[in-house]
Amino acid sequence: MIPALLAATLPASVPALPRPLDTYPAPSAGGLWATLADRIHADPFNLWATILFALAIIHTFATPKFRQWAAAVEARHNEGGPRRVTLETGEEVAEVSFGGQVLHFLGEVEAVFGLWAVVLLLVGAGCKGWHEMVDYMGHGVDYTEPIFVTIIMALASTRPVTRLAERVIHLLAALGGETVAASWLAILIFGPLLGSLITEPGAMTISAILLARQFYHFEPSLRLKYATIGLLFVNVSVGGTLTHFAAPPMIMVTGQWHWDTAFVFLHFGWRAMIGITTATLLYFVYFRAEFAELEKTRLQQARFVTIGGGAYIPPWIIVAQVGFVVFAVAFSRYTPLLLGGFLFFLAFAQATAHHQKRLDIRPPLMVGFFLAALVVHGGLQGWWLQPVLSSLGRTSLFWGATFLTSFNDNAAITYLASLVPNLGDALKHAVVAGAVTGGGLTVIANAPNPAGQSILQHFFPNGVSPLGLAVAAVGPTLVMAGAFMLF
Repeated sequence: MIPALLAATLPASVPALPRPLDTYPAPSAGGLWATLADRIHADPFNLWATILFALAIIHTFATPKFRQWAAAVEARHNEGGPRRVTLETGEEVAEVSFGGQVLHFLGEVEAVFGLWAVVLLLVGAGCKGWHEMVDYMGHGVDYTEPIFVTIIMALASTRPVTRLAERVIHLLAALGGETVAASWLAILIFGPLLGSLITEPGAMTISAILLARQFYHFEPSLRLKYATIGLLFVNVSVGGTLTHFAAPPMIMVTGQWHWDTAFVFLHFGWRAMIGITTATLLYFVYFRAEFAELEKTRLQQARFVTIGGGAYIPPWIIVAQVGFVVFAVAFSRYTPLLLGGFLFFLAFAQATAHHQKRLDIRPPLMVGFFLAALVVHGGLQGWWLQPVLSSLGRTSLFWGATFLTSFNDNAAITYLASLVPNLGDALKHAVVAGAVTGGGLTVIANAPNPAGQSILQHFFPNGVSPLGLAVAAVGPTLVMAGAFMLF
C-alpha cells in the first residue's frame, strides 16, 4: 500500500539513481528555495531521501538515550540475580534480555545509518522500484573508502604499528619529562599530523589508542574527556592536509582540480599546523590545573606514561607491518589489491602470533558498516548540496561547508563542490578549508571519526554524547577557521 502510494507521486519516467545533476531544470530566477522546489517537483524521491537522512541524524544524537533505556531494561531483567540457561552442550550461560539487546543495537552510533539505509531501500523500492534501488546500492555507490578505513583501522591497531607510534610519541613527550601533559600534547599535535603520511584513518586509530592508554587511563574529568576527543577529531580532520593523498575530502578534488602535494601544503598544510598547535596549547592552558592533578595520580600509581618498553618485538616484524600499512595506503583506491594485501597480512599475523595481539575485527567492521551506510545516504543528497554551495560567496561558502559537514561526510561536500562548473580558485579553497574545519563537530562529519569514537567511547558514561562532542569541538573549530581564513 505505502510503496504504491509513494510510486504514484512520481512521473512515469525517472532517471537512474543518483539522478545526474545536469538533468535538473536550470536554476530558478526565484532563488535557492525555488530551485530546490523545482528539483523536488522533478523528482519527489529527493525529498524522501533527505527526510530519511535527517531522521538518521536525529537518531544519531538520540543514541545515548537508547543506551540508557537498554540499561534499564536489562536491570529489570536481572532483578533477583542473573538468569542462567543450559545449552545443548551442557554449558550454562547468562540469559540475555532480547529487548535490552535491541535497544543496545539502536543505541550503537555505528549501526544507526545502516538501520535507516534499510528504510531507505524499502521507501526507494516503493518510489523507484526494487531493481533501481538494488542497482544503486550495489553499483551506484562507491564503497572503496569504507573498505579502506576498515582495513587501515585493523592494520593501525596492531601491536607492532602502535609500538612504533608509541616510541615516536615517547621521544617527543620525553622533551616535556614524560608527564601526562607532555604525552597528551605530543599525541594531539603530532599524532594528527601523521595523518598526512599514513592517512587520517590510520592517524585517528593510533592517536585514539595512545590516548586511551596514556591519558584516559588516569580518569580525567568528564569536561576534559570531551575536550580531548573534540580536539582529537578536529585536529585529525585538518591534519591530513599537508599532502594531497591522505585526507578523504582532499582526495575527492585533487585529481579534478589538478592539485599536488606542494600546492596543498602551500595553501592548506602550514595553516593546519598552526591551527592544530594553537588549539591544543589553548586547551592545555585552560586545563593546566587538572593536568597537574592527573600527574599526581600517575605518580601515586607508580606508572610510567609511556608503554613502549613492553615485550620485545623484532625490528623486522615492525618494518614488515609498516610495509603492509604503506601498501594499503598506496593501493587504497584499488579494492582487489587492498583486500589481497590484507589477506596476506592476516597470514603474516598468524605466523608471528607470539609478537601480535588478538586482532579484534569487530570495531573496524562496525566503522566500515557505518561509513558504507553513510555513503549510501550521502550519494542521494547532491540535489540540494550542489545549489546550496553554488549560491554562496567565499566567506559564506567556507562557513556553509563547515556547517554542512556536520551533517554529511566532508568528503561528500568537497566531491559535490568538484561537480560545480566554473568554480573559482578562491571558492575551491574555501569549500575544502571549510569541509576539513568542520570535520570534528559530529561523528559523521569525517570518515575516521567513528574509528576514534569506537576506541574511546567506553571511557564515557553511556558512550560519547553527540551534543557533548559538538560543544567540545566548537573551540578548536573556531581556531582552525581563523588559521585558514586569516592567514
